[in-house]
Amino acid sequence: MHIEILDDAQKDMLQGTLFYESQQYGAGDYFLESIGSDIESLYLYAGIHSIRDGYYVLLSKRFPYTIYYKIEDEIVKVYAVLDERQNPHSIQERLKL
Repeated sequence: MHIEILDDAQKDMLQGTLFYESQQYGAGDYFLESIGSDIESLYLYAGIHSIRDGYYVLLSKRFPYTIYYKIEDEIVKVYAVLDERQNPHSIQERLKL
């Protein structure tokens, strides 16, 4: 199985990295490593997560973020990496890609 992180998800990860780095030096790197580790776990566990709004949802182990993905032709496509502390309506709108 192959994992593809789409452009919008990469932008989400960059925004999260910048936010945490602005909070404390080095926290942005830790955020990115943690989210990357969560995404890498999809090599083993893709498809076992619950489905929300048509996407599988993987909750990050260390941050209040959710990874939204789909499986298409043996490829795990990561569509979004979103902060769950935002307005739920904003999340739903963002997932209408």
